[in-house]
Amino acid sequence: MNRDHILEAAAQIFRQKGFHLASMQDIAEAVNLQKASLYHHVSSKQEILLALLDQALDLLTERLLLVIQQDLPADEKLRAAVRCYLEALAEHSDLASVMILEYRSLDPENLARHVPRRDHFERMWRDLVKEGTNSGKFCMTDSTMAARTLLGVMNWTITWYRPTGPLTMGQIADQITSLFLNGLLCRP
Repeated sequence: MNRDHILEAAAQIFRQKGFHLASMQDIAEAVNLQKASLYHHVSSKQEILLALLDQALDLLTERLLLVIQQDLPADEKLRAAVRCYLEALAEHSDLASVMILEYRSLDPENLARHVPRRDHFERMWRDLVKEGTNSGKFCMTDSTMAARTLLGVMNWTITWYRPTGPLTMGQIADQITSLFLNGLLCRP
């Protein structure tokens, strides 16, 4: 048994039960350990939650960085970033669910450690919007509002997306990007 297996099991349990209803006993049973043995690997549920949040942000930041470093026009880069992000959420749905829904369960000390990392990730999206504005592709003047709106739309997909549904995550990403870039209004 290693820490990665424990974190993977914990992410599943946190997604199913929520952080507060999940117990260390649940996690220990999921990885076939005695509860006391689990504490040889982790010290608390808070430590597990923070580790999961770090793992999620590391994964998403790494993938987003690969996209934003590409030499593409801003609209194409945004389309690729949305697709990359949504596909990562679908591929790591337990981890994504914990990142999006359970961060509020962090105690104040761990929340203070998490927030700068989360803010850095959001800043990457704001910078992508600013790049589009600076290049003349986008006309959004408030990059913070644009980034938060887009992240909110994308994050909420974890509540309704089903791999067996009528659309792939890539198709959903394309529709979200088109809606975001073009809006609902018909253009003459």
